[in-house]
Amino acid sequence: MKRLLWLDISKGLAILFVAYFHFFRTYFERGVLPPADWSDIIVSALSILRLVWFKVSGLGFHAVGVFIILSGWTLMQSTMRRAEAGAVAWGTWYRARFVRLYPMYWVAHLVYLVSPFVARLEPVDSRIILSLLGLRFIDIQMNFMYLNAAWWYFSMLIQFYLIFPLLFWVARRLGPWSFLLIACAAGFFARYLLLVVWPQNGLWVLGGFAICRLPEFAIGMSLAMWHNQSPTRVEWFLLRGAGFVVGLILYPAALQLYHGLYDYIFVDFATGACCFLEIVGVAGIISLFNGPAKIFGLVGLYSYGLYLIHQPYVIWLGLRIREQPIWMFLLISVATLAVLSAWGMLLEKATNTLVNKLVSARRQAHA
Repeated sequence: MKRLLWLDISKGLAILFVAYFHFFRTYFERGVLPPADWSDIIVSALSILRLVWFKVSGLGFHAVGVFIILSGWTLMQSTMRRAEAGAVAWGTWYRARFVRLYPMYWVAHLVYLVSPFVARLEPVDSRIILSLLGLRFIDIQMNFMYLNAAWWYFSMLIQFYLIFPLLFWVARRLGPWSFLLIACAAGFFARYLLLVVWPQNGLWVLGGFAICRLPEFAIGMSLAMWHNQSPTRVEWFLLRGAGFVVGLILYPAALQLYHGLYDYIFVDFATGACCFLEIVGVAGIISLFNGPAKIFGLVGLYSYGLYLIHQPYVIWLGLRIREQPIWMFLLISVATLAVLSAWGMLLEKATNTLVNKLVSARRQAHA
């Protein structure tokens, strides 16, 4: 399957935004803007830029929604290509996906346990067994954010993988528009139940119950189908500025959904979609320049490794540089993200190589 470079660039931008957000939040403790002369904001462009930077930085967690959309897109795209060649062997499909996911996930646990420069905010105890299994939604309040909070995404992802054959069948049978409407209805209804009718720990809505994030995943699947039907039209909208402008216009309205209980049912869908349009729009610009495109594309290609290992490192370092001025924080951020990208890339590539060798050796032994 031919890879879409701009999709890899989008993944790279999204994971870098998430990692930067975790670093930013740790540096500013709880996201409080450092003391400033607010009267200067009226007359000082520097103060205005500083405020805009702070506000935009605080939206980094929306890039998680972008990852959900991109996961739906890439999974649908690759499976459609396989279906075009014949019937999908779902047993083989599951094996390939879980072999891809779990080994690097386990390596991330090992790295966390042995690395000297990571934040250890919780003791290593029996909960690590559920973490290794990816079942962090069991006793969700104790386990979902255990050791490395970013790993909650893994437990949501394996739920999507488990139900993906059903989603794939429905999407192919009904078409992208009808599928998206049904998926959104199911996701919003699940959020309504868990937020309003039977209020539960907010971690279920965050991703502990994957159906609550199905609308974003379904957008990605539908986009993959539309792109398969008309790649030129979809790429023109996403990469040539139209989508970026639409996202920019709608973003303020999406942020207003945080202010009410019923509104909150739709907030992750709205903010994730708007952030997706912004990030993909930027990816379209980057893709015009060969050097930056290769760098960000490579980060995106190995974004899984960076996602799994980054948070304990940036928390550890962020706690130690709080006294540094903002300009120094920004320089340290660039250097840190570059180093962590290389480290995550190395780990993921080495893990995949080892797993592929073991799988090949096993096949030869059974041949």
